[in-house]
Amino acid sequence: MENIQKISAQIAKQGPASGSLKEPNPNRKRRFDIQGMLRNPEMQAAILSGVLMLGGWAAGYASAAISVVLYILSYAAGGWLKAKEGMETLIKERELDVNLLMVAAALGAASIGYWNEGAMLIFIFALSGALESYTMERSKKDISSLMALKPELALRIEDGKMALVSIDELKVSDLILVKPGELIPADGIIHKGFSAVNQSSITGESVPMDKSQGDEVFAGTLNGEGVLYIEVSQTSDATVFAKIIRLVEEAENEVPQSERFMKRFEAIYAKIVVAVTLVIIFAVPFVLGWSFGTSFYKAMVFLVVASPCALVASIMPALLSAISNRARRGILFKGGAHMENMALTSVVAFDKTGTLTAGEPQVTDIIAANGYDRKELLAVIASVEQLSEHPLAKAIVRKAEEEELELLPAESVTSVTGWGMEGRVGSKQWRIGKTDVLDRMDDCKESVYWKQQRTVLGAEGKTVSVILDGERVAGLVALQDVVRPQAAAAVRKLQAIGVKVAMLTGDRSETAQVIARQTGVDLIYSDLLPEEKVTYVKKLREEYGHVVMVGDGVNDAPALATATVGMGMGMSGSGTALEVADVVLMNDNIEEIAGTIKLARRARRIVKQNMVFAITVIVLLMSGNFLTGIALPFGVVGHEGSTILVILNALRLLR
Repeated sequence: MENIQKISAQIAKQGPASGSLKEPNPNRKRRFDIQGMLRNPEMQAAILSGVLMLGGWAAGYASAAISVVLYILSYAAGGWLKAKEGMETLIKERELDVNLLMVAAALGAASIGYWNEGAMLIFIFALSGALESYTMERSKKDISSLMALKPELALRIEDGKMALVSIDELKVSDLILVKPGELIPADGIIHKGFSAVNQSSITGESVPMDKSQGDEVFAGTLNGEGVLYIEVSQTSDATVFAKIIRLVEEAENEVPQSERFMKRFEAIYAKIVVAVTLVIIFAVPFVLGWSFGTSFYKAMVFLVVASPCALVASIMPALLSAISNRARRGILFKGGAHMENMALTSVVAFDKTGTLTAGEPQVTDIIAANGYDRKELLAVIASVEQLSEHPLAKAIVRKAEEEELELLPAESVTSVTGWGMEGRVGSKQWRIGKTDVLDRMDDCKESVYWKQQRTVLGAEGKTVSVILDGERVAGLVALQDVVRPQAAAAVRKLQAIGVKVAMLTGDRSETAQVIARQTGVDLIYSDLLPEEKVTYVKKLREEYGHVVMVGDGVNDAPALATATVGMGMGMSGSGTALEVADVVLMNDNIEEIAGTIKLARRARRIVKQNMVFAITVIVLLMSGNFLTGIALPFGVVGHEGSTILVILNALRLLR
């Protein structure tokens, strides 16, 4: 104990430990980057391919040789990346894909003199691929911002001396010191000290928790005004914060089922088309008596009309149009797959703090007595609390400022460890703090009344403090993280389209029940740690199907990554939540979620329409090629015409 006292005397002389980390700015701007898109190599290649294609077409009126050269350059510009991807798939996985098929179709068209048609195929396929690549890239961000929140250093106490060490060197039972305003570097038990610890990054609790000797604290949480001596209970790789990181990594490494299906389909489709083309070229002449020239021509027509341009265009233009529509409403999708998955939503799960609620405590009730009125009490307690950095104190001062009350000079203001604040205003001594003093009063009529009021306010999920004028109760002040104005309407709109609404929160059950009654959510899960949120998201997926998780904090990151679609709050959300999220609500307007799901469902219907139409056209063109014979230009026009039609159908989603 003597060593601790010596070290305590040194703390005021030192600044924060080096290596202290700050929360990334959650409000950094995110916008569609035109310059970034143009820097995309695939987009540059597609644009160059289109320019050269037009140049070849124009040059054809003057010089056939120049026209062919320009077409060859167009093929190379738009097709080399796709050809490279196709060859890599062929060599590494021994599978044919649509990339190689498209290149083969274009080369086949060129081999029989239809350079422009082949170049058009290359250009459209390259352009759609570039748009898809740009939209989809980094749809699952790495967790660099989450790692940036991880404390790296700790002040370990050994033999009465402080030593700055890496958190990896900490062992169970080591004693560490955490200064005011620093991140706690390890899970542990408080050995000495008192402070309000902000645990929102781990538990999602809306109000910092008062912590004293014997209480548990977590790595990655923020210490308040007090100095804490903590006995380490977990090594760095076993902390709750480390578990959050691992959960996010595991969830992000999962390959969506639709992606696996498309890869299998693509490989099978390409093999069938190549096989049929070879059969037409080499086998049909012997079976039907066609000349080699006739068979080769029909094979090239087949290769062109069977190319899946329209099929590919059935999906991404629709999803991109829907994404653009939502972007104008302040909702940013990180990829088309997330819009597709949004259409399947059966449950929307909300975190409570900062999502359904505003995310900061506000004064809700002031009950005055002994001749005082409400405004007079508010002015007095704000005067005492104005020098405190505690979130509840700040909320009281903010309320007084909102009501334009004049704050009075306060003298002898002190913090009462583990209880609250006291100070002299005018001629009276005032105290504001925990209501446990009521339990020490005699069971007179007055104390019974105040206990009843405390019970009523507590049942509403509010944090209650008592106001004392000397030893007399002058009143009670209640604070609460209030519900967002649009929360109840957002829940009703979701329920109206057949979506169940759940709430996952680290807050206590009483608070969760109050918020649930105010918003009308269907399912309530409270007292949850981050890994428990993941468990319940998985449970909801098993019971109901596809789940959208809406959250704003580091503690929500694993659940956001585990859900079918993770949706982050853009204005109030942490940098980590925004990196992990698949969709970002830039204006935090949760009322837009229901409209987004409706639009996603419409986009899914249009995708189905387009796919049916594209497949029908391909089948009709292939049948016509074999049954009656069609000219290659007609095949290209039919094929490209179907592509244009499905794109136009998709663009309806922009409205």
